[in-house]
Amino acid sequence: MLSLREELASINAGQPVAFRNLTLFPLFRTSPLPPRDYILLEDGIAQGLVRVTEVHAAGSVPELTVMNDADSPVLLLDGEELVGAKQNRVLNLSILVPAKQKCSIPVSCVESGRWRTASPEFSTSEHLHYGSARGQRVSQVTHSLRTLGSRLSFQERVWDELSAKASRLDGDSPTHAMGAIYTRHSRSLDEFLKSFHWQDQQAGAAFAISGSIVGLDLFDHPAVMQHYFSKLLRSFALDALDAPSPKSASISSDLLPSFLSKIADAPCFAENALGIGTDLRFTSNQVTGAALWARERFIHHCAFPNVSCAQGFAFQTRISRSRNPRWF
Repeated sequence: MLSLREELASINAGQPVAFRNLTLFPLFRTSPLPPRDYILLEDGIAQGLVRVTEVHAAGSVPELTVMNDADSPVLLLDGEELVGAKQNRVLNLSILVPAKQKCSIPVSCVESGRWRTASPEFSTSEHLHYGSARGQRVSQVTHSLRTLGSRLSFQERVWDELSAKASRLDGDSPTHAMGAIYTRHSRSLDEFLKSFHWQDQQAGAAFAISGSIVGLDLFDHPAVMQHYFSKLLRSFALDALDAPSPKSASISSDLLPSFLSKIADAPCFAENALGIGTDLRFTSNQVTGAALWARERFIHHCAFPNVSCAQGFAFQTRISRSRNPRWF
């Protein structure tokens, strides 16, 4: 397996593009591209080849079941939102589910006010877990994997962060769904979408808000980045709307290289992945992130500034009633 330093050394950044306080750095691979030998979750569901369901009739908040009937593996992306069934969830990490296999996947709830069946199966939405919350959850999952051998988030903190976001952006809903925040600001998010475009052969992007890097996603193939481009952009644009400064900020020429260097220098550890490959986790006082290595290459990286503290985490493994009676 390549080191993160070796992997990042093969990446070139294009000219940054800015709109208001959000800046996007397009990322390109310099090495030859392998053929994409897996399908994407949204496509698999649309073709009737992949099904995502509750684990059983009673349900379990932190886990779902994926059945892949396709002849190829299917990629599930960290932070991708799944809607329907008993409540909406987001994926805790990127997973490559083998062909013709069933897999239990760890998730986090992003709709705390519903625990009733809306549909027998899940579908994907046009949203990802927004960047600031993704970074916190990735750090939590890394801590869970290191200390407990599981890939759980701290669900109470996911809910608390989502509630605070909804309050700041006036995006609450009867079921406290993350999607309601996106809906509330759809017009503003559309303005961001019109200002940024996927570039030919672009395999990833780093995002900065008000002059500070807030996240990075990198894929093995440009077609995958093209598929997720609008979802990633919307997720960081939502954070840009929540940022204190509405104006653009000057970007230092060292901003992205410095962030990449922090990723390369971060201590890391690896475990067998759920599904195919190796789950690589890295964290330091400055950055946190994860990478999925499979089929002799990195399929997906994500990295964020580390604003989480591992101390005090408490992980839930079954449904628990909250002090707020609207939660289950």
